[in-house]
Amino acid sequence: MTGGQRDDTARGAAGTTPDEGDSHGGDPFDDALALVNGPRRPPERPGAGAGTGSATGAEARSGSGARPGPGTGAEAPTVRMSYTARAATPGDAGDTPRTPPTSDVPYTPDDPFAPDDPFASRTPSPSDARHASDTPAPTGNRPDPTDPTAPTPALPWHAARDIARRAVTEPPAPCTSALAAALGRTLAAPLTALTDLPSFDTSAMDGWAVAGPGPWRLDHPAGTPESGPAAGILAGHAPTEVLLDGQAIAIATGARVPSGATAVLRSEHGEVRASGGGQRLYAPRPVPPGQDIRPRGQECRRGDQLLPAGALVTPAVLGLAAAAGYDELTAHPRPRAEVFVLGDELLASGLPEEGRIRDALGPMLAPWLHALGVETAPARPLADDAGALYEALAASTADVVITTGGTASGPVDHVHPTLRRLGAEVLVDGVAVRPGHPMLLARLAPGRHLVGLPGNPLAAVSGLCTLAEPLLSALAARRPAPPYRVPLAAPVHGPPRDTRLVPVAYRDDERYGLMAAPLHFHGPAMLRGIAAADALAVVPPGGAQRGDELELLELPWPAGWSAGWTPEAPTDWNASGER
Repeated sequence: MTGGQRDDTARGAAGTTPDEGDSHGGDPFDDALALVNGPRRPPERPGAGAGTGSATGAEARSGSGARPGPGTGAEAPTVRMSYTARAATPGDAGDTPRTPPTSDVPYTPDDPFAPDDPFASRTPSPSDARHASDTPAPTGNRPDPTDPTAPTPALPWHAARDIARRAVTEPPAPCTSALAAALGRTLAAPLTALTDLPSFDTSAMDGWAVAGPGPWRLDHPAGTPESGPAAGILAGHAPTEVLLDGQAIAIATGARVPSGATAVLRSEHGEVRASGGGQRLYAPRPVPPGQDIRPRGQECRRGDQLLPAGALVTPAVLGLAAAAGYDELTAHPRPRAEVFVLGDELLASGLPEEGRIRDALGPMLAPWLHALGVETAPARPLADDAGALYEALAASTADVVITTGGTASGPVDHVHPTLRRLGAEVLVDGVAVRPGHPMLLARLAPGRHLVGLPGNPLAAVSGLCTLAEPLLSALAARRPAPPYRVPLAAPVHGPPRDTRLVPVAYRDDERYGLMAAPLHFHGPAMLRGIAAADALAVVPPGGAQRGDELELLELPWPAGWSAGWTPEAPTDWNASGER
């Protein structure tokens, strides 16, 4: 993003989007957060009970397998859930898999949402009925609040982002630093001018400062030799002589205009001629008063507000602050993050071998966070060991800890049990988005959070953009940008109830102008598409057609005419996969 940084608050205020679910009539934030503990269950897909088994191996780590949510104990639904307030279940300890949410059904890495989607209506099988009998039927549309194994429904995508953005009630206290150290931070107070800009009348061009109508006599200033060309006024020098009508003096760009001058005649417009033992300056046409003079205070007056609090300190802002007289700026500190990459199967170098694969997330996440203005060290690998994860999380002092993998319910998925052990408060536990639905957000302590990303690379990017980016933006006290929408260049299929994030590249179209072209290689374990992308398109449940305007999550680096599209690329994109 940064980039990639878009505001969905207005969307929620204007009306509920298709994937936002029903509001209970109160605060949309509280309504969304309450979904963690007892919203209405999404309509079940036929045969969804067939996915009750726990995910193992690569499926469990990637989050593509079923991910059960923790139960709520015997308490009534609350606004948020804390692991310390909920009874442990056999599935929590890893003895017996918990019943997964009906929306978390495994799907293929290419595209499960084409017209032949196996999730479409079909006849339930005997296996479906057998698994369905393993779980008590819900009462109405809500899980039974007395059932500790009741699944936690995935939150709608927009609701999850809103929770992440509003999880930070107060950003860290601002601090004052030298200008260079403030780059990338957020102003904590308005930037007001400490001086007029410019602070004196300044020449905008090389030429002559003239007084009154021409021609003008080029006199030698007092104290300079009478022979040779007359000396001029250079930048950084303060003239002391008053220029009288009919006089002119050479002046450089940026130099202070002498008192009495009425205009500056550009060097290419003037002609110097000898006259009566002296020199005279002639102009081909009259010189209007004020020509090529930047008057004092033209840009601002002392005390004027140049930028509001909350503005991002860019290189241009540093230049403006310096021009306005600042040596230091007071800004909110950059968020500090720590990245833990979980997995025994990950290699730090070389080619994949003997069932082990290269770690793609470690090299990607730290630079991505840097691009978001976050301070972070290189990613730290952790083995699939519950004790190691607990010690790492307990020792961390970062504002945000980001983990990869381990968010499902497989035998080596230790994130949920470790959060329970730490007494963390879960704010988001599963999001109705593909890829990346088993992502989570938890509050470790006041002012400290954890974002759990799935282990599959593109699913992790989805979690990074869905939960980590808005959380980190709020920690940095950055104002959310309004949603950015671009027409879609080709149709994209989508699951019936989940949002979908698809890598897209910008292209030009004769009819629609700038469009977002969906890219191939968009499976949850693939990075080839996102590496060539300019943004992620937010595809609503059910998919979108060519020409539909979709919200884009721009990536936090300059967008260009991406390598993901060439003039020869087909305009017909089906979500079924690679060519």
